[in-house]
Amino acid sequence: MTTGPGDPAAAGGASVVPETLPWALPSALPVTLPVPETAEGVLVVVALVLLTAVAAVRLSSRTGLPSLLLYLGLGVLLGEDVLGVEFDDEELTQAIGYTALALILAEGGLTTRWAAIKDQLGPAASLATLGTVVSFLVTGLGAWLVLDVDLLTGLLLGAVVASTDSAAVFSVLRSVRLPRRLVGILEAESGLNDAPAVLAVLALTAAAAGRSDDPWWVSALLAVLSLAVGVGVGLGVARLGAALLRRLAAPASGPFPLAVFAVLAVAYGGATLLGGSGFISVYVAALVLGNARLPHGGATRGFATSLGWFAQIGLFVLLGLLATPSRLPEAIGPALLITAVLVLLARPASVVVSTVWFRVPWRDQAFLSWAGLRGAVPIVLATIPILEGVTGSRRIFDVVFVVVVVSVLLQAPTLPWLARRLGLQEDEATDMDVESTPLGRMGADLLEVQVHERSRLHGVTVQELRLPKPAHVSLVVRPDGALVPTPTTVLRRGDAVLVVTTPAIRETVERRIRAVSEGGRLAGWGEPGGTDGRRRPG
Repeated sequence: MTTGPGDPAAAGGASVVPETLPWALPSALPVTLPVPETAEGVLVVVALVLLTAVAAVRLSSRTGLPSLLLYLGLGVLLGEDVLGVEFDDEELTQAIGYTALALILAEGGLTTRWAAIKDQLGPAASLATLGTVVSFLVTGLGAWLVLDVDLLTGLLLGAVVASTDSAAVFSVLRSVRLPRRLVGILEAESGLNDAPAVLAVLALTAAAAGRSDDPWWVSALLAVLSLAVGVGVGLGVARLGAALLRRLAAPASGPFPLAVFAVLAVAYGGATLLGGSGFISVYVAALVLGNARLPHGGATRGFATSLGWFAQIGLFVLLGLLATPSRLPEAIGPALLITAVLVLLARPASVVVSTVWFRVPWRDQAFLSWAGLRGAVPIVLATIPILEGVTGSRRIFDVVFVVVVVSVLLQAPTLPWLARRLGLQEDEATDMDVESTPLGRMGADLLEVQVHERSRLHGVTVQELRLPKPAHVSLVVRPDGALVPTPTTVLRRGDAVLVVTTPAIRETVERRIRAVSEGGRLAGWGEPGGTDGRRRPG
């Protein structure tokens, strides 16, 4: 890796490669990976990396080691100190990193149910804004006190590691069954706090590089304005986009997810062009679209999940490539001190200050304090000072890289244990999948309902669904064949139930089916009017 203005070696300091370490080889291993020079060769290498990364997911599930850390290790393995692939383009890394983060946030928004986070939006927004500020101030002051850096450099380091990582949080939430209130807070916080962290890093980098002498309150006002513009653009684009997408929907689901992501790209780019935060804009827009009851919802969520995984894999492998392992031993000591300040002081302080106004139970606060995972976002943000030529920026990058590794190794594997100890782990959810497909000229919608293993739709007859007229169950598809149901047909686990309805009552039909899936055949019984317009027996 070439030296830059922020590299200690470039500044005339001692070499950052400890020559006494037995494993610090003077060059790459004797067997190096040939770098392809053709498009076909690059395609083969990328495909092999993706296959290896997918295999790492299975290894992660068996060993408990977070898959994101395995991707990072794969990048280090491919790098110049091991297999010999030289990569030191921080500008390209930052550009790809921003794009990948936008895709990860888009996936998070599209797959997050509004019902799960709406009641927790207050504490989540407080954590994402006030909590991020408290975290970076405490960490920055700690870095200034325990490391040999000036106050501005310490605050810059604190801002870089301040935000939790959406990729890491979403990955952990797939394996830890938590109460909805905690899932809502963590999902919304990780989706919203990237933008404040980016703004803080940009402002502090400008000050460290001598390009800005604005007082702190001016930078704070500009940050608030940027966030407001991002939220406004995200909401506006999503509302207009939802109306347009409903008109564009066709029976074929293939192109529809592409149209959804095109709308999200407009939200990201539009907010950025107007001086707002593209990250918060794309997350807000994705959250609105993901809960707008658009057609082909299942196909869109599946496409978003695959794209999110692709972005995570590519980003972490790329960041691993950018790192230089021979320089990292020097950063271990400072990184462990920063991790201790971050995990034991900064994160708990940010949680307490941010959630005390919302009466969050102490068990939830304890879990939130330990669940502030760091990941790709801090490493991407650490490239900003390097590109601006800030003195000591290479050291910041190395320290941040080790902080992320330690954070993922220390916190992610212990979260399921902590949830059990605090009595927060819940049984497997009884949620279900509903896929909506417009039937073109027929003026009707086709809903495909999957009856999962723990869904309470199992054992319910078709007539006990009590669907509003004129909706009806037209077909039940089972592993051993399909059948046209009668009112007394009993639904079973593994069934795919096809329901034909009109667009006007589609949302009512979905709500009714979800109610039975969660509450059983008696869900809604006794409510005046009910879903079928008849008074229930009291």
